[in-house]
Amino acid sequence: MLIICYVPKLSKVFNVKFFFEDSNEFARRAVEVALAERERSGIKRNDMIDVFVKLKSEAAANGMSTKEFKEVIAAQMAIFLAGGTETSSTTIANILFEVAKHSHVQDRLRQEILQAFDNENGSISYETLTGLEYLNMIIDETLRMYPVFPFIEREHLNPSNSGKQFSLKPFYDFNIPKGMGVFISTYGLHYDPKYWHEPEKFNPERFSPENKKQLMPMIYLPFGGGPRNCIGWRMGLLQVAACIVHILKNHYVKLCPQTHLKPEFNAKAFVLQTKGGMYLEAIRDDMCKSAAQNTACNK
Repeated sequence: MLIICYVPKLSKVFNVKFFFEDSNEFARRAVEVALAERERSGIKRNDMIDVFVKLKSEAAANGMSTKEFKEVIAAQMAIFLAGGTETSSTTIANILFEVAKHSHVQDRLRQEILQAFDNENGSISYETLTGLEYLNMIIDETLRMYPVFPFIEREHLNPSNSGKQFSLKPFYDFNIPKGMGVFISTYGLHYDPKYWHEPEKFNPERFSPENKKQLMPMIYLPFGGGPRNCIGWRMGLLQVAACIVHILKNHYVKLCPQTHLKPEFNAKAFVLQTKGGMYLEAIRDDMCKSAAQNTACNK
């Protein structure tokens, strides 16, 4: 990942890739078919394919070859797919791991979830789902401890006519010139004791409505920040919340013999992911009004 971000030209020399070639070919073919169908039909849906159709015309006008355009668009689609699946599934696993370790947190969360379903006669609306206060606190704290991307990269885009550089004073005697890449350690920032009391401790109360107002700006960056923050952060949070709600509505999660209490992270993974997978025990209990008492240790 460092080679791709810092010196992208070397990635071709060392054949460094995020995805396998068969996945790359699938992405290329899927984009090609979708673009051809949208251009043929002329349908406007204001979605990603419409954006790609527009970009295709602009690319041709700017002299970009068809082959190069297909590679760029396929890469964009692959990033969106990876960003919408691996990120959410990893966060869900980390949440279940933490609530399994902290039974009092899980008990309180399940009560909130079950109360929400009771209030709506067994269903749950979008408004109720997104308004589950304690669940949101747990999601925020999990993303602090396990930021999906341990670092984020940006490029300093200084206005060409300003003649100014970005100064790091009084922290460092250095000016960032235009075009320089800037890498921010999200993981390091989220564990800095200067900003977080006992950062190694799982404590959802950090993100209670009262405490959240006291947080310093830009010390919590699970989705980046500014105009180029994660475009799908709302969708990601919704996926995570919906999955957690429907799992814990009917199940209680516990640690099992295969659970690693201090999991290692996979250095080769696209996101901050546990090495070897996450194992927990899911128990179906009486709170879901089921007579079944099944246990399973699943990956």
